[in-house]
Amino acid sequence: MEEIKRTVLRWTLANATEHGGKASSKAVMGKILAELPGWKSRIVELSILVDQIVDEVNRMSPEEQQFQIKKVGLPERKSEERRGLPDLPSLQEYKTIVTRFAPNPNGPLHIGHIRAALLSHEYARRYQGKFILRFEDTNPENAMLEMYEFIKRDLRWLGLNWDEEYYQSDRVEIYYHHAEQLIKSEKAYVCDCDVEIFRKLRDSGQPCPCRGLSASENLIRWQKMLAGGYTEGGAVVRIKTD
Repeated sequence: MEEIKRTVLRWTLANATEHGGKASSKAVMGKILAELPGWKSRIVELSILVDQIVDEVNRMSPEEQQFQIKKVGLPERKSEERRGLPDLPSLQEYKTIVTRFAPNPNGPLHIGHIRAALLSHEYARRYQGKFILRFEDTNPENAMLEMYEFIKRDLRWLGLNWDEEYYQSDRVEIYYHHAEQLIKSEKAYVCDCDVEIFRKLRDSGQPCPCRGLSASENLIRWQKMLAGGYTEGGAVVRIKTD
């Protein structure tokens, strides 16, 4: 019991030193339970002891507190380990590290955006690679023209400089080309199923009827998509996965 009293006294003196000579029972309890978790089963008894010693220490003059510190000492504090970004694995097979940040220009950046941008930028710089800013603006309904500059301004304020800048809306023909190549190689198909029906099939592990169409039939549907032959949302190109 004497040892637990000394432990409580040390943590109480430490807490009082950090807070102008006035310790907090709640803070001291947290430290004690972290150091001696076995006392959780005797929490009531420990709480009474902590309150008693905290009251005694808080009544002491600064000189008396310093005398007690010299007498019993302060608890040893574990040094906090600071860690940076972990290294990227298996880099030997890559000549250049390329990362990208791809915001949607439909509003200002929030903390989640910033985290992604910082990680991408820092890894590119760590490995003398390339950091790309790519605006995902292929949905004209929610793109806001002023946000392009707002986002770039905020990134510069954070000290993030990009090596290349792209707008997805300028690159749609590239995406069309690759989608068509996937359809020709039967790795993608055009689906016009009702959304709810497709979800039920997907959730039950069943393929939709469109998946079984030939590449030539899918290419006809694809050309119909490009020509505006479907209503908005009436068809979608899906990658074939297991």
